[in-house]
Amino acid sequence: MQEINSAVETLVQSSNTFFLLIGAIMVFAMHAGFAFLEVGTVRSKNQVNALVKIITDFGISCLAYFFIGYYIAYDTTFFASASELSANNGYDLVKFFFLMTFAAAIPAIISGGIAERGKFYPFLLASGLIVAFVYPFFEGIVWNGNYGFQAWLEETTGAAFHDFAGSVVVHGVGGWLALVGVYFLGLRKGRLIGEKLVAFAPSNIPFLALGTWILCIGWFGFNVMSAQSMDGISGLVAVNSLMAMVGGIIAALVFGKNDPGFVHNGPLAGLVAVCAGSDIMHPMGSLVVGIVAGWLFVVLFTYFQKTRKIDDVLGVWPLHGICGAWGGIAAGIFGSESLGGLGGVSLTAQVIGTLAGILVAVIGGAIVYGFVNKVFGLRLSDEDEFKGADLSIHRIGSINED
Repeated sequence: MQEINSAVETLVQSSNTFFLLIGAIMVFAMHAGFAFLEVGTVRSKNQVNALVKIITDFGISCLAYFFIGYYIAYDTTFFASASELSANNGYDLVKFFFLMTFAAAIPAIISGGIAERGKFYPFLLASGLIVAFVYPFFEGIVWNGNYGFQAWLEETTGAAFHDFAGSVVVHGVGGWLALVGVYFLGLRKGRLIGEKLVAFAPSNIPFLALGTWILCIGWFGFNVMSAQSMDGISGLVAVNSLMAMVGGIIAALVFGKNDPGFVHNGPLAGLVAVCAGSDIMHPMGSLVVGIVAGWLFVVLFTYFQKTRKIDDVLGVWPLHGICGAWGGIAAGIFGSESLGGLGGVSLTAQVIGTLAGILVAVIGGAIVYGFVNKVFGLRLSDEDEFKGADLSIHRIGSINED
């Protein structure tokens, strides 16, 4: 009997490890989606830079999170023998891998906002600092109960801040960090001609669409695998993600007036918003959450194309920052039993938790980008920006003919 129990325990542990590994790989694959979404949106002279930024940000993020960020969030280090680290089929290592792909999504999100005029190495340094210190600080508060914030919310409001898969922890924080970076950079050259603002059209709709498809597929690993174990897996999370995605598509189609850029960002808006409450909302509630998110993205992106202060190339602030905040609050609305949800949430706690995420992102972003800008400068020279980041930074264009 003891041998049978041991075999069952080993099977369960190895299954959980494999389950989470698949999730980590799916979220890792989403970074290709971030890359192609940016490649398809920026002008052709900045496409190589978009690809290089995403993959190098991932590398820097992994190191920053491995040595610093993971310790700040979960009080865990890897200064142990390989035999200790590989205990329980290496589940703890795979958990790090999974959570690291979330952390690395922060610079990938930011990349789209600061595209076409940001220096390469200064922003790479900023990415490392953000993933090492800013993101894990809030991640640990929400997902590990650090500093007593969640306990205080539960005592005060009756429930902790609920963010199952990171509407606020990942997307909201990433989007508001991007807004700070975009503010430091200012408008791209050529956007303001006289007194008129000019919008730059996406360079490659097929690449933009490819990026969206990759992200949408990977998102089901992002959300469903956030259970982090086989016994926690829920079809409700999958269907809620699906319905929010569809709601975002329909809203972007209608309010975006058939514009392919809006249509392909609409599903992402819905998926961002559903992350927080995907495990507790009713599918019909998730559909509404996705519709509102798709509408929010279209309205806010359109508005910011007309402002002279903020030049958010991919619209990452409305997509991740605002839709992420909406998702955090929506979990407190549509997660309630009165609207068909599973309950156990407080709207007050959701609002407070969401505002806390925004505050951490804005303050952290101001410190990091302010420091890097002061020491190294964040923006390319006018000449380098005119030539494009591909030639001025990487010395090669996306298409080169003999």
